[in-house]
Amino acid sequence: MLRVIRPRGEFVILTHNNPDPDSIASGLALRILVREKLGLDGTLAYGGVLGRAENQAMVRILEIDLCHVRDLKLKNNGTIAIVDTQPRTGNNALPGGMVPDIVIDHHPLREETAAVTYHDVREQYGATSTMLLEYLKEADIEPDTKLATALFYAIKTETANLMREVHQADMEAYLKLFPMIDKSFLSRIEQASVPREYYQALHAALENSFVCDKAVVSRLKSARNPDIVSEIADFLLRLRGAEWTFAIARVGNDLILSTRTISLKEDAGYVIQRVVGDYGTAGGHGTMAGGQIRLEGLNEEAVEQLEQELTDRFLNIILGDSAAKIVREPLCEIDGK
Repeated sequence: MLRVIRPRGEFVILTHNNPDPDSIASGLALRILVREKLGLDGTLAYGGVLGRAENQAMVRILEIDLCHVRDLKLKNNGTIAIVDTQPRTGNNALPGGMVPDIVIDHHPLREETAAVTYHDVREQYGATSTMLLEYLKEADIEPDTKLATALFYAIKTETANLMREVHQADMEAYLKLFPMIDKSFLSRIEQASVPREYYQALHAALENSFVCDKAVVSRLKSARNPDIVSEIADFLLRLRGAEWTFAIARVGNDLILSTRTISLKEDAGYVIQRVVGDYGTAGGHGTMAGGQIRLEGLNEEAVEQLEQELTDRFLNIILGDSAAKIVREPLCEIDGK
């Protein structure tokens, strides 16, 4: 991997647009590795919004230098690496037509990734951060407290505390990192305070959710950032009897979709790709996935029709031909409505 990096020019590491702990931590680990081995200080960047309170706290408390791509000029004379994502997924800021030099990810291998000079994609792993910890070990680099805390928190969240899509390597990484972390940092990150808007969004989500057999659907009219859509999908999966959740909301000029499942029969990434189809981009893996659709040129009525079509597609895929016959019951009845 190190031989791929150009000694001159910028070294840019792209997370996905709305970076989660796994994307942030794995990018940070790669930057430290390259700095230690080659003396080249890279730039860790994202292209969307750092929305979730815990993710903001992680960056602030662990003092992670993370910048937005609007402050950069991505050029072909440097080196571009992308972590926890792949080319043409629609969830990273890699310019169209540009091929990165390095891809390290744990999501299903995409055809476009085959054109990348160095790619390491391990679908069986639960977290990209686990892979980067192995890279650090091979490079004889011991993570300091802040990096160890970042990697540990990433693995913890990505695998739902080793309860979701976990590989033996994830468990070994988790146990290796635990003695090295700062527990007070971890506690402050996990208990990060949230603004009032968070509860307003949660209220709106509950008011606009319905249950259809084993699926729970939440159709928010709008949201301030994409992260709240995935948070709602996570939150609704705790409903007794629910096997699938589907949350959808308009965020700026995009329609953001998120799905979660506890089912072992179907793959969430495959389901969301079928739901989105040619409208946009989508991806994910076994139990969690998301998608995005550009809404430029669509009026409110057209957006409403699109949301209804996507919701129906999701239910038809999950429930089959009987979906239309199943009563859609409101999750919460507010003031008798």
